Amino acid sequence: MAKAKTAKAAYRCSECGWQTSKWVGRCGECQTWGTVTEAASATPARVVAAGPVSAPARPIGQVDVRSAQTRPTGLDELDRVLGGGIVPGAVLLLAGEPGIGKSTLLLEVAALASTGGEGAGGKNVLYVTGEESAEQVRLRADRVGAITDHLYLAAETELSAVLGHIDTVEPALLVVDSIQTIGTSEADGAPGGVTQIREVAANLIRVAKERGITVVLVGHVTKEGAIAGPRLLEHLVDVVLYFEGDRHSRLRMIRAVKNRYGPTDELGCFDLSEVGIVGLPDPSGLFLTRREEPVPGTCVTVTLEGRRPLVAEVQSLVAKSHLPAPRRATSGLDTSRVAMVLAVLAQRCKISMHEQDVYVSTVGGVRLTETSVDLALGLAVAGSTVEQALSNSLIALGEVGLAGEVRVVPGVQRRLAEAARLGFKYAVVPRGSLELADGSPLKRADPQLSSYEGMKVMEVDSLQQALQVAFTAP
Repeated sequence: MAKAKTAKAAYRCSECGWQTSKWVGRCGECQTWGTVTEAASATPARVVAAGPVSAPARPIGQVDVRSAQTRPTGLDELDRVLGGGIVPGAVLLLAGEPGIGKSTLLLEVAALASTGGEGAGGKNVLYVTGEESAEQVRLRADRVGAITDHLYLAAETELSAVLGHIDTVEPALLVVDSIQTIGTSEADGAPGGVTQIREVAANLIRVAKERGITVVLVGHVTKEGAIAGPRLLEHLVDVVLYFEGDRHSRLRMIRAVKNRYGPTDELGCFDLSEVGIVGLPDPSGLFLTRREEPVPGTCVTVTLEGRRPLVAEVQSLVAKSHLPAPRRATSGLDTSRVAMVLAVLAQRCKISMHEQDVYVSTVGGVRLTETSVDLALGLAVAGSTVEQALSNSLIALGEVGLAGEVRVVPGVQRRLAEAARLGFKYAVVPRGSLELADGSPLKRADPQLSSYEGMKVMEVDSLQQALQVAFTAP
């Protein structure tokens, strides 16, 4: 008699869930070392017969959407990112570095949601903490003024206990801080592992959809800045938010990388202090250094975060290097874009830096990822190299190409209007940025000089021309 075949052993990555038939030292999906461990292979899929349905299918026009309307959280900056507020039955994942202020933000949201007038209209809110004791959270709540009668606090690390609290409190909003600390005896592994996170998240999502509870999950991040745990978690939830900022600064920013109910191109700004977190409706000017005399190596630009223009300053320091390979250090800017602009300066503008260290950073901890920052970056590095300062009243925006050309970026009029509101008088932009609604160019006496919102706007074709125009501006 033939022997029955035993289940073939498989190996699975504890970070992303990737599987392989043999052990490897590095995951083939997330490229993480030392995370592939042995696991039992999955059983073959079985045929599932049709069963009873929870509700009959209806024409889409007959579906009532009143119960899924957004509800303001009470924090305007968070509502801006979410697209108006939280949605009943939605599951949100908030990620950020340790100590950045995630718990303070959610405690404030929970307190506002549990009061009348704003948020969930005074309904019960359940805050589950798995990392701190209830007493520690209470001390923070006293400091930020988040003590309300409808805000319930539970310190639990077992999923069954969390579900029991949900049955007792019947909350409209559930905050779990954090999902990596919640485990269940029904799944293998330790809390925070792939199997545990998948099981805990699946149960909480099921409860959220069945009862119309808004669930906010706090997620840890890896040292690379990505959300820890399986990527499946990001696919299961409805909204993925990142809470960012410099730990040594009070400025905090929140952005959505996934949002099924609103935009993913908005940015919320907050001021984190000892008494809580407050939204900053007008953050322009926070990313600038106020000085009376211009300093070589600085240039101001305007970036768009969603529909919000932000004025930010790019700083550069070029110094003689004593190393065989000169150092290139960046902070707040994309390293590859910085390297490209440096190469264009060297090849197209004949500004050589092969024997010099180059340090580039932004002011205020803001991260600039738009290509519109290229022109300001090139002007700042060039100014530091030749020891020549730009005017304090000048801004520059535009994308730099490998041929040295300066390309038009979207939303130039909106950017210039914001710069003019803050008192800037001169702007260097790509040619063709200022056009009428019908696409015809603005009429002007000087082909290189025009006016917009009271600003003198200089249009250029290349980075080399931008250097000549910018350093000769008043």
